[in-house]
Order: sequence, then C-alpha cells, then structure tokens
Amino acid sequence: MLILRSRIFALAAAFLCLLPALPLRAQQPVPDFRVLAIAEHGGIHKPFVDAAKIWLAQEAQRDHFSIDYIEDTKPIDAAYLAHYRLFIELNYPPYHWTPTAAAAFTSAIENGTIGWIGFHHAGLLGEFDGFPMWQWFSNFMGGIRWTNYIATFSSANVHVEDGQHPVMQGVPAVFPVKDEEWYTWDKSPRPNVHVIATVDESSYSPDSKIKMGGDHPVVWSNEHVKARNVYIFMGHHPDLFENPAFTTIFHNAILWASTK
Repeated sequence: MLILRSRIFALAAAFLCLLPALPLRAQQPVPDFRVLAIAEHGGIHKPFVDAAKIWLAQEAQRDHFSIDYIEDTKPIDAAYLAHYRLFIELNYPPYHWTPTAAAAFTSAIENGTIGWIGFHHAGLLGEFDGFPMWQWFSNFMGGIRWTNYIATFSSANVHVEDGQHPVMQGVPAVFPVKDEEWYTWDKSPRPNVHVIATVDESSYSPDSKIKMGGDHPVVWSNEHVKARNVYIFMGHHPDLFENPAFTTIFHNAILWASTK
C-alpha cells in the first residue's frame, strides 16, 4: 500500500510539473477607448459602410479600441455619449436627429467631451426628406449649405493644404480620389474653419460644370469648439479603402480626434 501511494504521489507531481506547458486561454486586452459609429441601414452607401466595418475591425484590434454601431439617433442622449471618446458619422446626414440626440451631440462637441469624424453625407446641409436644416450643424461645418453634386462622378486630385496637421501625417501632398460626387456648397467654409485639404477642380475627370470656382475644401476642422473634429468629404465608394492616402487620413483622424 505504501509503495502504491508513493507511485500515485509521484505521478501527481509529474502531472503538475507539466501544467505550465499546457496552452492557456488568451485573455482579451481591455480596450483603451470606445468608439461609436452611426451609419444608416442599407441605401446606396451600404458598400462603403460594409468596407468601413471590415477596415475598422482591423483598426480596432491594432489600436486597442472597441467600436459600436447604431443606425439612427434614437439611442443617443448625454449618458449614452458619455461612454465613448469618439463619434464617427460614417454615413448619416445632419438631419432626422431626435431633439434629445441633437442636444446631447451639441453639448458634447461644444464642451469637448467627445471627438468627431464626419464623412461625405454629413455635409448634406439643407432641407431634405421633409426635415429643416439643422442650423447649429451648419454653423459647426462652417456656415455652409449644400447646393449640388456631380451625380455622374468624377475622379480628381486632392491637395493637402496643411501637411503639419496630425490628420495628414504620412499623406502625400497630392493624392488621387476616384469616382466621387464632389459636393458643392453655397460658399467656402474657409472663413469659419481650418481647411486641411482641397480638391483641384481643374483635375476633374471627366470634367464637370458643377464647381465652386476654385476654393473647394474637402477636409477641414472647426477650431471654435472644444472637441477635436474633422470633416472628410470623401465617403461614397468602398474602393476608398484601397486608397492608402484615404486610409492613412482615417487612421490618423481616429487617433487624433479620440484624444482630449
């Protein structure tokens, strides 16, 4: 019996020695910050949104953040936004917001409690779908109103105006963008915002009569509010995620705008 017990103890000790060599389940790292992104359900911009979600999943893993998606503004109030460091208006217009959401977003931007990145559709400022223009949002975007767009699309060159801005680090001074709508507004937002990049209207291919007359900002930031923010006009086609200049700008914008 004593010999049997000794053998059992010896086997148990040998087994315990092997335990550190067994694979352990990897623990998921705690994200450094949380991001909220809004994108309408379906629609013509769905391919862009789908490509963005794939790219953002990779970015989230790389840069240690988590991301949640909503399809309308119904969940948004002050307490809801307080969970996030960054709000990405991936594909949502500046109208059809609930009054509660509009008030919460306005307060967060003015007080700097959340950063903001807006794409393409966020510049659709005017009366659409029976909704009035949100005047605060128009002022936030530089006091502009949407006037027209190139429905048939044109490729063009974008010129970086402020290469020292954190959003433009590693971005070429000039880079091409294929097949965009190139919104026009009633005036340039330049007097009221910090222009970071413009589109060269003379490079439109095919050419178009729908132009702003030379000064056509497409990336800018409003420095009159406390929140770090940047509007990036491009955002119609999924091919943008194959454009290294665009993805570099997006990557930089996430890291910059999420930092208070």
